[in-house]
Amino acid sequence: MQRHYGEIQNLNAELVAISPQVPSKNLEVKKKHRLSFPVLSDLKNTYAQQLSLAFTLPNDLKSVYSQFGISLPDFNGDDSWTLPIPTRIVVDQMGIVRSLRADPDYSIRPEPEETIEILKDLLNS
Repeated sequence: MQRHYGEIQNLNAELVAISPQVPSKNLEVKKKHRLSFPVLSDLKNTYAQQLSLAFTLPNDLKSVYSQFGISLPDFNGDDSWTLPIPTRIVVDQMGIVRSLRADPDYSIRPEPEETIEILKDLLNS
């Protein structure tokens, strides 16, 4: 998304990422990937759960994550082993949700170009 951030701003829009990681981990990600847009922390996936956009990893996936040295409790600051569903929400200036795309398959993510087209449509309507 960083590559498209300027184009998003040129459409009079803002990009905000929300992650369940603790703020220090989000800062590491921002620095590592040179992100210039805000990355907010949704501790314990509280907001994602309110939107029904979070799930708890089953035990077999917990062990797979652990085998790869991934400890969600260390990244997220709690032992819930919950993750958000990858989601894109486009909200207009009045706070009305104009588009929402979510897929529980973490490998299917909204494409930046699709987001830009939605923004262009909103700008022209």
